[in-house]
Amino acid sequence: MTPKRTDASPADASAANSPQQPLFVTRPSLPPLAELQSMLEEIWSNRTLTNSGPLHRRLEQRLCSHFGITNLTLVANATLGLMLAVRHLELRGEVITTPFSFVATGHSLIWGGATPVFVDINPATLNIDPERIERAITPRTTGIMAVHCFGHACDVAAIEDIARRHGLKVIYDAAHAFGIRLDNERSILEYGDLSVVSFHATKVFNTFEGGAIISQSADSKLAVDRLTNYGIVDENNIATVGLNAKMSEVHAAMGVAQLSYVDAVIQSRRAVDERYRELLEGIAGLMPVDWPAGQSRNYYAFPVVVGDDFRCSRDELHQQLKNAGINARRYFYPLISDLPMYREHAARGDDPLEVAKDIGRRVLCLPMYPDLSDTDLKR
Repeated sequence: MTPKRTDASPADASAANSPQQPLFVTRPSLPPLAELQSMLEEIWSNRTLTNSGPLHRRLEQRLCSHFGITNLTLVANATLGLMLAVRHLELRGEVITTPFSFVATGHSLIWGGATPVFVDINPATLNIDPERIERAITPRTTGIMAVHCFGHACDVAAIEDIARRHGLKVIYDAAHAFGIRLDNERSILEYGDLSVVSFHATKVFNTFEGGAIISQSADSKLAVDRLTNYGIVDENNIATVGLNAKMSEVHAAMGVAQLSYVDAVIQSRRAVDERYRELLEGIAGLMPVDWPAGQSRNYYAFPVVVGDDFRCSRDELHQQLKNAGINARRYFYPLISDLPMYREHAARGDDPLEVAKDIGRRVLCLPMYPDLSDTDLKR
């Protein structure tokens, strides 16, 4: 059975793909309502709404099996997951990261009391450049927060080598990286000290809101589990200063229902990606971003880079699409490093961020979701 979808538009879903209706940069996939309904009845029957109930535990176990990992902690959203990862690893001082990401990457560092140090990205993958990481290390550096941007795997081998040689902790913001594996069949989530995945409504797999923290040991998972629940050990003991970051049973039910369909969703996204590339082939100045070699794909997004030889600028193209009811997005613009609050909170590094600034002015993500029709793609 193919999962149903919904739209952010209040318009009738039956007309959502007509030329008269707006196209959004994404719209969430939903499982058959009857499957979710049966789990809601289970919740109503046992009256367990949160605090690691049976559906919460079921989703954790099934995600571990899906990813091929052993230590996963569900959280209410990925931003809380990043904040808890910073807290668990006790990152202070400077943490090297990318400016080309959603603001949650930088915000989580500041909330955790660390100072972001922004370095440039690789122009091919749009991920943080390991050579720039090494150049930015100082005696104040305690960690690296790298991002698998658009589901493109970072150069994990180079980053792990740098971290090992300099005694640094590594967090991977894997918000876009659901299900990604390298050619060695290892999950991308097996790298670093911690990885954080997002299950937000815009992602390939969603629980409405949600996410997960992946640890590399049982002891680390236990500590992260406690951090998601105020630091509580038992009814008499609180071991540390935690947060309320738990996923509810309703969100977990959504995840359990979704998981049966995620492979089919990814295959449908693949067909959209391939069709886009066919239609854009030969158009001067519009360059789809290629995937790095040596990894699987989840077709999270469809970014294109607008070159100087295109007929107009990226911003002009963005506005023309918007005028036609096509809501492409300039991910990621502005750069995190250009936001006003980071003039105060970020370290003043020597990296001019030339590649990130150039890509930020040129990148445009076109609508990407499984049920985009061929008519919509041509439009």
